[in-house]
Amino acid sequence: MKKIHVLLCSLLCLTAVGATSARTFELSSPDGKIKMNINADERISYNVSLDGKQVIADSYLSLATREETYGQNSKLRNSKTTSVDEEFTPVIAYKFATIENRYNQLTLNFREDFSVEFRAYDDGVAYRFVTSGKNDVEIMDEEFAVNFPAGYKAHLQLSNDFRTNQEENYSHMNLSDWKAEDKKSNLPSLFETPDGNMILICESGVLDYPQMFIKGTAGNGITSTFQKYMLEQEPQGDRSMKITKEADCIARTSGAREYPWRYFVIVENAGELLETTMTARLAPESAIEDTSWIKPGLISWEWWNGAIPYGPDVNFEAGLNTETYKYFIDFASNFGIPYIIMDEGWAARTQDPFTPNPNIDLKELIRYGEEKGVGIVLWLTWTSVENNFDRLFQELSSWGVKGLKIDFMDRNDQWITHWYEKVAAEAAKNKLLISFHGSFKPGGIEYKYPNVVTYEGVNGMERMGGCRPENSVWLPLMRNVVGPMDYTPGAMFSMQPNAYSAQRPNSGSIGTRAYQMALFVLFETGFQMLADNPTLYYREKECTDFITSVPVTWDETRALAVEPGKYVSVAKRKGNKWFVGAMCGEDKPNWRDVDITLDFLDEGREYTMTWFEDGINAPRQAMDYRKKTAKVKKGDKVTMHIARNGGWVGVIE
Repeated sequence: MKKIHVLLCSLLCLTAVGATSARTFELSSPDGKIKMNINADERISYNVSLDGKQVIADSYLSLATREETYGQNSKLRNSKTTSVDEEFTPVIAYKFATIENRYNQLTLNFREDFSVEFRAYDDGVAYRFVTSGKNDVEIMDEEFAVNFPAGYKAHLQLSNDFRTNQEENYSHMNLSDWKAEDKKSNLPSLFETPDGNMILICESGVLDYPQMFIKGTAGNGITSTFQKYMLEQEPQGDRSMKITKEADCIARTSGAREYPWRYFVIVENAGELLETTMTARLAPESAIEDTSWIKPGLISWEWWNGAIPYGPDVNFEAGLNTETYKYFIDFASNFGIPYIIMDEGWAARTQDPFTPNPNIDLKELIRYGEEKGVGIVLWLTWTSVENNFDRLFQELSSWGVKGLKIDFMDRNDQWITHWYEKVAAEAAKNKLLISFHGSFKPGGIEYKYPNVVTYEGVNGMERMGGCRPENSVWLPLMRNVVGPMDYTPGAMFSMQPNAYSAQRPNSGSIGTRAYQMALFVLFETGFQMLADNPTLYYREKECTDFITSVPVTWDETRALAVEPGKYVSVAKRKGNKWFVGAMCGEDKPNWRDVDITLDFLDEGREYTMTWFEDGINAPRQAMDYRKKTAKVKKGDKVTMHIARNGGWVGVIE
């Protein structure tokens, strides 16, 4: 990330931070709407208000080592206030080409060699621990105890175990019904006030530390919980490792370090969640000096469709062989798609990433792809990466491989988080892009190492009939808020839920054709998959031409009409073009009208809008769509007529 402008001041400014007593402080957002009251007495506590109304009640934080607990009966040495107003350019612009970073900060320094940094932004608050001890420490626990006023709704991704790929469906409940003995939830989690305000909780800068989960309290609160530190593990099949022995601590780490940011995006309405960049603003800067080789883009994927193109131009036996992959390369080249992925089955053995199966001439495919302007990304299990770590990255890079899709980590302890960073760093040395599958959510590694272009950690389309619009409509408000998401859209067989029946090679999705197309605008990722068969993309060329024209990076993002759990719409700009996407997560009624205003366009200019909408029979025949064109200008009202489980997508130029 490149810093463009910084205004930094260290002062006691009562409009930003005020000390009302020796151990009580008030921290305000730059616009003054959010206020955080912090008390550093026997315990460190805080509460937060939005527009004068409390949204987070008395909440607590502490960090317990084996020797002592930071934040309980700690002795405050002094405090420091800082205001920052800067802009930076992320290496990959998932939402904005330039990100504004404006906040007020309060740092509380304690005599026990630790500090707590609090920040207030216009769209939320954050805090983290910073320690300066000389010796390594064991972290026994971290207290993240948050209380809310009564009446909140909770939107959660619940799991029985820390060993999760974070692909569970979302659960929606009254927060007061979430009991301590119920399932835990990974992050991000979303909380809705009775007034419709939204509070999204997540973390950033998670390096060499376990991922945080939360649990309910059977009241109006939540508490943190963490997977224990791994002591021993052993192979479990040829894809993963089983933890066989754990320590009683959650982390072993340096006594002098910065801990993860705990953050709350606090907004008046759900649409503002689509525009937040909190993870990026709190993440470490890029550790890669030359990032010119990091090129996100569309990618054609064979696993979902069984690698079986067919038709009069397929005069070979399709499957995991050289001829089929050349066909995929030709398809990608024809539509300007910069990558293909070779998923499970390209290697002769799962644990041998250097020997392709005998039907594949990998080096010839790499050569052929370079000739056609198409790079190759290889799928690997994480255990095969770990077992061959010393030579893997350098050798595959020397062959001309462009990236790796690494799968089946499915855990959240400190060791695996450190492993993600180790992989990212070694891949960066060898100019390899990384996609993490079977993974946790983004938490800042992708900014320190922007060659990490996407994570799974989502109930995406590879789950076939288990992936439904009623769940996916929450993704722009939750999972995708915090970072890139490999959902793998692009199905050309579309079905309504009552009619769904599909599996590879004729895979299909629940949702209409217009819905599938809209996902390319709605969802953010550095590798945007085209999951379906090239045969179908050629057959449906009108749709393919459009989705392959949709960028994967953006100059600007604007939320449009949003109603949580029902519909989401957004406008995104690349250069002088605006793309608009909308999705509906309702199965009833058959139709919903969503009104938007084109107030994001330039004044005094006429534009052409081309869009795809659900056809008249889409509530029953999800393949039905219409393509239309009209002239539009700034301020025009547009009604998007969307079928159940449907969508709407267009470009304005």
